[in-house]
Amino acid sequence: MDLFQLTTNADTAEHSDALDTAALREENRRLHRVCQALMERVETGGSADGAPYAAFERSVLLAEQVRERTEALHRALDELGQVNTRLLAAKAEAEAANLSKTKFLAAVSHDLLQPLNAARLFASALETHALPDTSQTLVGHIGRSLKDVEGLLGTLVDISRLDAGVLHADKAPFAVSTLLDALAEEYRQVAGVRGLALHYVPSSALIESDLALLARVIRNFLSNAVRYTEQGRVLLGCRRRREGLEIMVGDTGPGIPEQQREAIFLEFRRANQPQGAHSRGLGLGLAIVDRISTMLEHPISLVSRPGVGALFSITVPYAAATAITSVPSTRYALLAEEAQDPLHGCVVWVIDDDLAIIEGMQALLSSWGCRVRAAATVSALEAASDGEQPAVLLVDYHLGEHRETGIDLAARLQRRYPGLASVVITANHEAEIKRATREAGMHCLLKPLKPLRLRMLLSSLLNKY
Repeated sequence: MDLFQLTTNADTAEHSDALDTAALREENRRLHRVCQALMERVETGGSADGAPYAAFERSVLLAEQVRERTEALHRALDELGQVNTRLLAAKAEAEAANLSKTKFLAAVSHDLLQPLNAARLFASALETHALPDTSQTLVGHIGRSLKDVEGLLGTLVDISRLDAGVLHADKAPFAVSTLLDALAEEYRQVAGVRGLALHYVPSSALIESDLALLARVIRNFLSNAVRYTEQGRVLLGCRRRREGLEIMVGDTGPGIPEQQREAIFLEFRRANQPQGAHSRGLGLGLAIVDRISTMLEHPISLVSRPGVGALFSITVPYAAATAITSVPSTRYALLAEEAQDPLHGCVVWVIDDDLAIIEGMQALLSSWGCRVRAAATVSALEAASDGEQPAVLLVDYHLGEHRETGIDLAARLQRRYPGLASVVITANHEAEIKRATREAGMHCLLKPLKPLRLRMLLSSLLNKY
């Protein structure tokens, strides 16, 4: 190839290279403009749903917030764990305090009610003595004051027990007359002192409930009816409902305004009534009625018209007729209508480890004509009995440490003296004690003893033989 040809070829290649370089530069400029336009579009936004870059920034911000809040949550969980640990410690401390409270209440129910029980016995025995009118009046005031103390203390203890969960129901079938006959006689005398008439309509219905707790409810109804009724009458009766027996207590008192009908069931709340001599109380009666009825699952109701009167009631489920046969009869006889007082000359044994109780029971039972033998032990009783067979045994449930219970002692004496009627007396309201007493075929009375109730029970027991 000649030199010209080589030169031509070289020029052609150089020209081609120049064209390629120019094309590349132009393409580069075009791509640069495209990239710049895209960056401007990304940075400035322009889409309807927000710019991708802004969305990216928000995502980064949200991720940072999530991280911070996650860390805060972990710190809160750590603090919550520490608080939970403290709460568990506080709960354990509260449970220990509640147990201590339960023990204290047990001590209150026994140690405080013991001297009160003795005082009631002495005052009741003194009322049977021939005293000058002024002295008899003083004795009556003492008895009523002691009764008020008994009611207030018993209510406070029972409310505390209910709140602490240590008071339980002992439901059993019984004839409603077992309860209402005794209450009618008791409050007929109370109403008579106030110049009121008590109208009682007996019932033969069989119900199932805790007799002692239900009695507390009805007694509170009757006490309020007598306390707030200045003139007229008080009604005690029953009405058969499909869902149960409705036990009602009505009065011709001032009635209760509608706006107060819920408040009177709270602690220390009473209806706004004139403060008379018979309106003493702290407003706790209906508070414990509300708690007891809730525990028993017996609904209560109130119907009242201001200026006309009020009617309180509680509805108790029926019991099967066959179930009543295994329940000891406790129907109380009306002593005033007895042809002959069954207490006169009967031999009654009393066993209690409290000397004041022994002396009080001796004074009270002797005033009723009983031949009383009272001591702290069976051996002392038998030594003083001169071979007499006891008709009734009144025994305290708690006879001191390392001694058998009153139920066990009564069972032992019943084997030795067949036909011996036994009454266990206790300041402990636990359902287990009442249930054990009933299952043993015995009767149970709670301290402080109500003398009228004790007398009617003794009369009923002695009339069976």
